[in-house]
Amino acid sequence: MTVELGKYGVWDLAGRWAGRAGAATGLEELGFGTLWLGGAPDGGVLGLVSELLDATDRLVIATGILNVWTTPAAEVNTGYRDLAWTDRFLVGVGAGHRESVGEVYHSPYQKLVHYLDELDVPRDRLALAALGPRVLRLAAARTSVAHPYLVTPEYTARARETIGAGTVLAPEQHVVLEEDPAKARAVGRENLRHYLALENYAKNWLRNGFTEDDLRDGGSDRLVDALVAWGSVDRVARRLREHHEAGADHVSVQLLGERQDTSGAFRELAAALAE
Repeated sequence: MTVELGKYGVWDLAGRWAGRAGAATGLEELGFGTLWLGGAPDGGVLGLVSELLDATDRLVIATGILNVWTTPAAEVNTGYRDLAWTDRFLVGVGAGHRESVGEVYHSPYQKLVHYLDELDVPRDRLALAALGPRVLRLAAARTSVAHPYLVTPEYTARARETIGAGTVLAPEQHVVLEEDPAKARAVGRENLRHYLALENYAKNWLRNGFTEDDLRDGGSDRLVDALVAWGSVDRVARRLREHHEAGADHVSVQLLGERQDTSGAFRELAAALAE
């Protein structure tokens, strides 16, 4: 059976979770179903997965993502075998970005196909980072979860049409709990700045109705408002529900802004989503 991700999860950089097993337990108690670990801390992300699984009872731990260019398939196979005792581990893989991988980044679709061939991980324990229609269809054919990043509810609806029924659709959503438009957009732009320079994201936004003008000067208000859910906790909760209404099975929340203590923000958000 496919891993049960729950309706909502949390997406965060893996490096922030080392030694924070108690925080993961807190997310579990609030009702979030999955913690997505982005990037890889020193020593590798799979050791961190084990630590967080040991500390929790119900929370799914997912990698979002293991880069197919820099993480050997044999390493993933070994890590999965070590964690095969649990049904709370989801192996998320993806092609990453040409800009970070360099000249080796050729034929990323074929690289994904070959990598999936090399993996000794059951399909129902696999997720694939997917944006374009071709990779979305690959996710539906070879894995159990399609995981798009930095997308809108309108994109989610089109992605559901592309992959059909039977594959879990689990988009990520940037969130800023700030009601002042200027402050919220400033936080959103700061976090979008890196992605605006990445070809795969730019192409996806252009495919989905945005223009070159929207991508200039840190992103237009239109782009920021579409990609970053900001405002009151109730307004943000409405955006997350819109993804479900558009066909998502699970939505992961990436909370942006100051991070001294996010427990209160997640508590408020969990309460709003439960209403």
